[in-house]
Amino acid sequence: MIKPDIKRICLWSCPRNISTATMYSFAQRRDTKVYDEPLYGYYLKETNVAAYHPGAQEIIDSMECDGHKVVEMMLSNTEKPVLFFKNMTHHLLNLDTSFLKEVTNVLLTRDPRDMIPSFHQVIKNTTMQDVGYSAHTEILKELDKLNAETIVLDSTETLKDPEAKLKKLCDFIGIPFEENMLHWETGPLPEDGVWAPHWYNNVHNSTGFNKYEPKEKEVPKQLKPLLEECIPHYEVLKQRSI
Repeated sequence: MIKPDIKRICLWSCPRNISTATMYSFAQRRDTKVYDEPLYGYYLKETNVAAYHPGAQEIIDSMECDGHKVVEMMLSNTEKPVLFFKNMTHHLLNLDTSFLKEVTNVLLTRDPRDMIPSFHQVIKNTTMQDVGYSAHTEILKELDKLNAETIVLDSTETLKDPEAKLKKLCDFIGIPFEENMLHWETGPLPEDGVWAPHWYNNVHNSTGFNKYEPKEKEVPKQLKPLLEECIPHYEVLKQRSI
C-alpha cells in the first residue's frame, strides 16, 4: 500500500552528471533517506554491459537484481517521510513504467559535450546505451503520457546557482528547502553503492556543489558521431528545464 503522505522522489539521470552530488544534498536532510541506483544490478543482469562496467560482478552480488522487486521496494518503503531514489534513466529497462505516476520524477540532464569526455575516462567504447540520452527523451514522453509529476534540471544551470534550483525543486516536490542541502562533509556516504570507488572520487573530495566549469577535454574523434546523436535529445530536455 502506497502511503500518500510520503514523498517518493525518483531522480532519472544520465551518467557523469551531478546526480551523486544531488543525492548527497538530499542525504543532509533529517527527514530523508537516499538510495543509490537501486536498478543498477538489474541493468547489469539484463544487458551485456557487465562485460566492461568496473566491478560488475561485485555490484550484482551486492544488491537486488529483480527490477520488479526494486520497483515494489520504491513504492512500499516507509522508512522516512522523504525517500530519494537516485537512478540512471537507462536502467529503467523493459519494466512497466506505470509506477512513475506514483512518484515525483526529476529528470537530470547534462550537455553531452561535457558528459561524454568524462564518461570516456572510465568506459572507452561508449554507446548510446551507456549514456542514456535517447532513454531520457523516451521517459519524458512516457511521463507526459502518464501525466506524471515531472521536473527537469540541467546540471550546468544548477551548478551556476544550486541554491535557487534546489529551492525550486523542493517547492515542486512539496518539501521545505533546507540550507544544509548545499553542504556536506568530505568522504563517502553509507548509502553509496559498491561502485563508488570507480565513479565518486570528485564527490568524495567535495563539500558541496562545485562551480560549473566547461570541460577542457574534447570529445574523442571516434565518439563525435555519438555526440551528434545525443545533442538533439539533450536539447529537448534543456528546453523543458527550470
